[in-house]
Amino acid sequence: MEIVIYKIETLLEKTRDYIFISNDSNLRKSINPGKWSKKEILGHLIDSAINNLQRFTEIQFFPQPYKHRSYKQDELVKANNYQEANLSELLELWISLNKRIVGVIKNIKTEDLELEILLENNDIIDLNFLIKDYAIHLEWHVNQILYNELEL
Repeated sequence: MEIVIYKIETLLEKTRDYIFISNDSNLRKSINPGKWSKKEILGHLIDSAINNLQRFTEIQFFPQPYKHRSYKQDELVKANNYQEANLSELLELWISLNKRIVGVIKNIKTEDLELEILLENNDIIDLNFLIKDYAIHLEWHVNQILYNELEL
């Protein structure tokens, strides 16, 4: 888990640094119609952090296998109106949520990483996979914010 923790912490720093040197209007632009702006991607990452913080915590004491619930990503981005939200507030919230996620990950017992999660398609994964998948998802979207100027 040390690699996952390092990855999350590094992504937080890179994104924070990028947003500090960016202006809000630049982050509000959507390169392609119907796609999220970089600011909305940050909002989606907030939603992802909220949902995964709850999952990473609950799985340790809910009945097994833990039933994974998906969430409506586009609807949450619209309902939270991230495009119009204060950028500093969004960044602070996202960083705080991920610091809490790192804290939870650090406290998970090794044997609990094998706790089973039942996906909606009836596949079974474990907490170890879910945590690693969260870091991959986070990296994918952070790279969209940092590097992707042509296609979001």
